[in-house]
Amino acid sequence: MDFSTSERARLWLDKAKAFFDRFLLPHNAAWHHSVAQGVFPPPFLEDLKSLAKEEGLWNLCLPYLPTDAPGTRLSHQEYAPIAELLGRLPWASEVFNCQAPDSGNMELLLHYASPAQAAQWLQPLLLGQMRSAFAMSEPDAASSDPTSLQTTLRREGDTLVLNGRKWFITGAAHPDCRLLIVMCRDTDGQAQDLERHHQHSLVLVPMDAPGVHVLRNIPMLHHVAPEGHCEILLQNVRLPQRALLGQAGAAFVMAQVRLGPGRIHHGMRSIGQCELALALACERARERHSFGHPLSDFANVQDWIAHARMAIDQARLLLLQTAWRLDSGQADAEQLRSDIAAVKVVIAQLQSQVLDRAIQVFGAMGMSPDTPLAYFWSWGRALHLMDGPDEVHLRTVARHALAQSRAHSGELAAYFTTPEQLRSPPRIQ
Repeated sequence: MDFSTSERARLWLDKAKAFFDRFLLPHNAAWHHSVAQGVFPPPFLEDLKSLAKEEGLWNLCLPYLPTDAPGTRLSHQEYAPIAELLGRLPWASEVFNCQAPDSGNMELLLHYASPAQAAQWLQPLLLGQMRSAFAMSEPDAASSDPTSLQTTLRREGDTLVLNGRKWFITGAAHPDCRLLIVMCRDTDGQAQDLERHHQHSLVLVPMDAPGVHVLRNIPMLHHVAPEGHCEILLQNVRLPQRALLGQAGAAFVMAQVRLGPGRIHHGMRSIGQCELALALACERARERHSFGHPLSDFANVQDWIAHARMAIDQARLLLLQTAWRLDSGQADAEQLRSDIAAVKVVIAQLQSQVLDRAIQVFGAMGMSPDTPLAYFWSWGRALHLMDGPDEVHLRTVARHALAQSRAHSGELAAYFTTPEQLRSPPRIQ
C-alpha cells in the first residue's frame, strides 16, 4: 500500500498546477464579478476550457475513459491530488470537465448507456458541449431511506410516463444543462414485484421535454448557486422506451457507480478547501494583533491550527486508501461501501470544524464574501446532508464493523482472564 504520488500522477499534477496558477487564479475575480452581474457562465469560460482540452487537462476524473475519447484517463489515486487543487476554486473543475454532477453522470453513462444513448448524451458531455443533472432527492421522501422515493414511472404501450417532484437538484439551473437522469419508482412491469431495493429505475429526461418544470433555484444557507440546486416538477412527462437507462429496477445498483467515485472527488475538493482555509487562518493569525500580541501567540489559536493540520492529514490518508482500494480491487464490495461511507462522514466533519475555526480567527471578515471561507463553510454544512445524512453512513460503517466481529466470534477469548487462569498459568513447553 503506497500512497506516494507516482511519476505519471506528479506530471499531470504539475501541469494542472501550472495551468491553475497561470489561467484560473487570475480569472477568479472576473468570474465572481460576472456571476454577480447575472452573466453565467462567464464569457471567458469556454476559452479556458479550450485551453485545458488542448493540454490534455480534460476528463481527468474518469478512470474508465475510452482510449478514443477526448482527455486523459487517470486512476482515482492519480486524480485525487488534482481534485484537491481544483477544490480551492469551486468553479475550476468545470474548466477541466471534471465538475459534479457531470463527472458521475458520465461514469454512469460509460457503464450503462446504449450506443444510441451514448451518442445522444455521453459524447456531448465528454466534449464539454452540455451539462447534466441527477434527479434523486424529493421533498416528501427522507433521503436517509431512498427506497421511499415516490416519483413514478408507468408505461402506456411503448411510452414512459413520469410524474413527481424532485428538489436540491444540482446543476439544473445551468444554461447548458440538457439532461436529467431521474430516479423513479417503477409502478408497473417486473420491478414492482421485486424487493424494495429493486423497484426503481433510471430514466434519461431531456430538460426541454414537455412537462419538465424548473420551479426554483433553492438557496442553500442563503447562498444562491448560479448552476442551481433546483426544485423540479415532472408532470406527465412522456418519453419513448429508449429513454430507460439500463435495466428496469436496477437504479440503486447503477447509482453506486457514480456515488463512490463522486464521494472521493467531493472529499478531495473539500480537503483542498480546508488546506486553503488553514493557510488563510495561519496568515491571519500571524498578522492580526490583539491585546498587544499576534493571534498566533495565543494557545487556543495554536490548538485550532494544530488540530486542523492533523485532521486534514488524517482525512487525506483515509481518502487515498479508499481510492487505492477502488483502483486495485483490494477490497470486497462491503468493505468499499464502508470505506466510502466513512469518507463521506469524515470529510463533512473535517470541513465544518476547520472552516468554523478559520472563520473565528478572521472574525467578522470571515463571514463576509471578502474571503472564500463563508462559502466553504456553507458547503461543509451541506455535506452533512448530501447523498444522505451522516447518521445513515455511520450506520453503514457500524454494520460492517459488527459483521466483521461476528465473522471472528470467539477469537478474543484469550484476552480475558479468570481467577482459575491466574492461579494456574500455562507452562511454556
